Amino acid sequence: MIINTGGRTDTVNYYSDWLLNRFKEGFVYSRNPFYPDQVYKYILSPDVVDCVVFCSKNYEPILSRFYEIYDRFNVFCFYTITAYGEDIEPRVPDIETSMSTLIKLSSLVGKEKVAWRYDPVLLTDKYTVESHLKTFDCMAEKLASYVKLCIFSFVEMYKKLEKNMPEIIPFTSETKKQILEGFGETSKKYNLKIQTCADSEDYSKYGICTSGCITADILSGSLGVKFKKLPHNGNRKNCRCMPSRDIGAYNTCLNGCKYCYANSDPAVAFKNFPKHNPNSPIMLGNISEQDVIIDGKQESFIEPQQSLFKNFSAI
Repeated sequence: MIINTGGRTDTVNYYSDWLLNRFKEGFVYSRNPFYPDQVYKYILSPDVVDCVVFCSKNYEPILSRFYEIYDRFNVFCFYTITAYGEDIEPRVPDIETSMSTLIKLSSLVGKEKVAWRYDPVLLTDKYTVESHLKTFDCMAEKLASYVKLCIFSFVEMYKKLEKNMPEIIPFTSETKKQILEGFGETSKKYNLKIQTCADSEDYSKYGICTSGCITADILSGSLGVKFKKLPHNGNRKNCRCMPSRDIGAYNTCLNGCKYCYANSDPAVAFKNFPKHNPNSPIMLGNISEQDVIIDGKQESFIEPQQSLFKNFSAI
């Protein structure tokens, strides 16, 4: 199975002590966001966890102890670094600091296990096509040697985003084309593999692949293992990721990004944060008598290694 630590919140940035404690104790509880009384229990053992997937905008809080996880488990790390400042990502480190941290992360786990996420791409009067192309080029030049690939996506206009970011300028076919051409040319210049996320369109003419983020192809090549044939349907429209289990909680991310889909409102996350106990088996709060604990389905997705001598008789 694949454990996902960053789909619902920036666990690495704000809950790294809790995360390390869970791997030390060997199990974790994850509350069902749709049926809050249901709590899934997952065993955190290399025997059943094929890979731990991380996604964060700041790995600095975990770097000094990250070995406690990657020494025992296969890991793959998505590092989100965009062009935006505090006006859109108020609690995210600046670009230079973030790139420096990514380079340190890459030196620890290896470039094959790190992907740079430049998403979402959105337009405002400040963040224009031209500014994106310039920033992306500068970042790609510095990061290409330290990552396996770059993943980007065009912003999805959720209903709450219309309220939170009325300044967003919708993409036209021309502005979208300019981004695609520019990103494709930059990636070719720096020999950087690039792909989109959760997009059904074919961008191959720009040198851009359309795929999922957590796929058997990406993980197999990075980890040196072969995965069984699995559905890659993801959990949202056009998502092409393989099945994973998220151990985080919605409405807990303190980054405050205006485009965030995981928080119903930035203020809710700050209200919830005091409920966090780094020693609890669950990210937010504690287990109550009303909770129903369910053993999560866990099985390895990795093809068992076959003996090279299986076709030879013993001599």
